[in-house]
Amino acid sequence: MDQLVISGGVPLQGKVSISGAKNAALPLLCTTLLTSQVMTFTNVPNLKDVNTLLKLLASMGVVIEQDQKQIQLSSSQSIAPFASYDLVKTMRASVLVLGPLLTRFGEAKVSLPGGCAIGERPVDLHIKGLQAMGAEIEIEQGYIVAHAKKLKGARIFMDTVTVTGTENLMMAAVLAEGTTVLENAAREPEVVDLAQCLINMGAKIKGHGSDVITIEGVTQLGGTAYSIMPDRIETGTFLVAAAATGGDVLLQGTRAHSLDAVLDKLAEANALIDVTEDSIRIRMKGVNHGVSLRTAPYPAFPTDMQAQFMAMNAVAHGTTVVTETIFENRFMHVQELRRLGANIEVEGNSAIIRGVPKLDGATVMATDLRASASLVIAGLIAHGETVIDRIYHLDRGYECIEEKLSNLGANIQRRVMEGH
Repeated sequence: MDQLVISGGVPLQGKVSISGAKNAALPLLCTTLLTSQVMTFTNVPNLKDVNTLLKLLASMGVVIEQDQKQIQLSSSQSIAPFASYDLVKTMRASVLVLGPLLTRFGEAKVSLPGGCAIGERPVDLHIKGLQAMGAEIEIEQGYIVAHAKKLKGARIFMDTVTVTGTENLMMAAVLAEGTTVLENAAREPEVVDLAQCLINMGAKIKGHGSDVITIEGVTQLGGTAYSIMPDRIETGTFLVAAAATGGDVLLQGTRAHSLDAVLDKLAEANALIDVTEDSIRIRMKGVNHGVSLRTAPYPAFPTDMQAQFMAMNAVAHGTTVVTETIFENRFMHVQELRRLGANIEVEGNSAIIRGVPKLDGATVMATDLRASASLVIAGLIAHGETVIDRIYHLDRGYECIEEKLSNLGANIQRRVMEGH
């Protein structure tokens, strides 16, 4: 497995372009299963998770033509509504093929998903919602086996806010008979991006961006060309990296309005932030004050940015508290940050971080996607050399991260391990 080797202590300086959003790209690519016409996507990030999903779609019979950051997909040929364990096991978002397959083809057999080891993320709400729309669903030998002659519109209340659940049910509802109302729906920008693409295809959707989404089913959808939104988590990660290193960075091709909670916390930490329609510039006004925060569903502070802020807080003045309310196992990066000299204690779902004057380089191990990003940030501010193992997690969500950081002046390189 490859490693990243970082020699820290260099403030990041310069400009960086933000890639398309992984968490928007995955459901958007699944929309091709809803139409026999061609779907064209631009601003597609070149990531392991995206490539895994493309392999899954290809295995079903979707025809894919790829050219740099543009992808054309067509499911006009006969589609096999089957998602095998081998392709689904590495990525939970693969379950997003379930709703489109069931609503268009009347059947689906999808492996129960895998993904990051950050806690329980059950697909119960996906299944309950589809059953409310008339689907017959059984779990057989690790597979979700679903049938429905024709899905019917329904009022569906989700017990907890689920992004992929909202996306799956929204895609299922667009070709269902009648009207579907999703209550306690996720409000994330990626959900809005999916809804807008579906509307461009001919779907009738209202309320996206609120917690009640109404979908009036149509008989068929057409193809469309769609540009995937910028990645707000990649944006946030580079903002924190710039702030933590005391740098001055201009992020281009991004949207500040999807990051209000993150920008507010960075300003609280003593960052100076300038925003335009498609760029954000960040630089520190002085000492890193650190910030306490609590994760919650959008528009509150995103769980996907918790680990990065913890790395910044590790060298902040004073004591901060980070509380995680979304995933019960998302403090796996704490023990790795401690290896670099961070003073962090975990009490229940909160981490108490007492800022130290400096971190020291060491060998650490990435445990999940965002933990990987926190270790990169910690490596950038640590004295000496930090070696990060298992960076395949990082490749799942950050496009060309070492090249982008190198262009900002970081001393970072990928070490390819023999035999891998």
